[in-house]
Amino acid sequence: MKSNKWFLLMMFALVLMLAACGPDRPESGEEAAGEGANGSGEEGSEPEKPEVLNVWLDGENQMEVYGEIFEKYEEETGIAVEFTEVGMTDQLEQLSLDAPAGQGPDLYQQPHDMIGSAYLQGLGMELDPSEFELDAFNENALEAFTYEGSLMGVPFAVEAAALYYNKDIIDEAPQTVEELEAIMEEYTDESNNEYGFLMEATNFYFSYPLLFSGDEQIFGQEEDGSYNSEDLQVATDGVVEQATRMQEWFQAGYLSENVTGDVLDGLFTDGKAPVAMTGPWKLSDYSDALGDSLGTATLPELDGETMTPFMGVKGWMISEYTENEYWSKDLLKFMTNADNSKLVTEGLRETVPRSDVENSNELLRVFNEQAENANPMPNIPEMAQVWEPMGDALIFISNGDDPREVLEEAKSQIQTDIDSASGGQDSEE
Repeated sequence: MKSNKWFLLMMFALVLMLAACGPDRPESGEEAAGEGANGSGEEGSEPEKPEVLNVWLDGENQMEVYGEIFEKYEEETGIAVEFTEVGMTDQLEQLSLDAPAGQGPDLYQQPHDMIGSAYLQGLGMELDPSEFELDAFNENALEAFTYEGSLMGVPFAVEAAALYYNKDIIDEAPQTVEELEAIMEEYTDESNNEYGFLMEATNFYFSYPLLFSGDEQIFGQEEDGSYNSEDLQVATDGVVEQATRMQEWFQAGYLSENVTGDVLDGLFTDGKAPVAMTGPWKLSDYSDALGDSLGTATLPELDGETMTPFMGVKGWMISEYTENEYWSKDLLKFMTNADNSKLVTEGLRETVPRSDVENSNELLRVFNEQAENANPMPNIPEMAQVWEPMGDALIFISNGDDPREVLEEAKSQIQTDIDSASGGQDSEE
């Protein structure tokens, strides 16, 4: 864990050093000399079509589904789309090497919490929302792909944790935290490795909705929605109160720090628990294991309000280095329109953030509903310093340490790590 921590610190520092290496961005509303808004040389005109556009895809399933979409695009425009398989988590680093050398894609994809890095390195083109039809898109997803007031990409999938439940054990999912506690009390038997409720309780990603409810958040936000990394709110009274509830569940044996993702999968699919909390990426495996006995539901209410998990958003970005800005935007619009988004949700089982795309999979549709009540992970680079201290805090809380003291220590460690990664400078400078 310590080596991962220093890796994240070095990467954050590297992002700051590389910020000046990207191509110069025009000021807001300013066009490059002699070029119109589409880079054609004559404002409002359609530039000459390139023979090829290049896109980076992630995995064989994407290659198959988007391959079909790209064939349709070539039929309509005459522009071929060449695609290369590059893992999403590797794309930004690879782009930082390829793009300045005149290589790399016109379009690539990123999780929304990396768009800050893409922006600071000069690798992502800022988009004008008025050029895209965005009315049908989930507002939270668009917010997640907005950095310092600029739209950095168009979302194609959202992910948020929700509940899975086994209909052979319980008739319906818990609607409130009180109902969930009753299920935990009835079905938990640690000696037989049985639990009423399964979750990765010391993984901050999954524990977030149990800790941050109501107005609680990790970083304070300014009026324009931007995050203030100096306003850490991980140890407020509300968070301490919820952490205390979690500690009571640990002490009662309802939660276990030993439940990892693999353990959770095994116990749930073996019928050792009626309820589990995890993401839509588990749906295929759980459906295969439980068949018609599997149900899904949104998270229960806490004090009368729906719990809000983290929302992760995946979106398409245009390289700042593209020489085909107009046609890259045209392809981006095509890839994310309603018809092709339907192909993505059916072919990839992705939760597409468009209200005009109906998901035929009833179990997956629940995750669409949950995404409407989820909070985007902060997309600033400083978020990288939050994960390890908060994960450590959850372990200490599970072991009985005072929640307020633990969270105050985590807050202090996060701020120290942010300061170290930025060289001690104010992150807003």
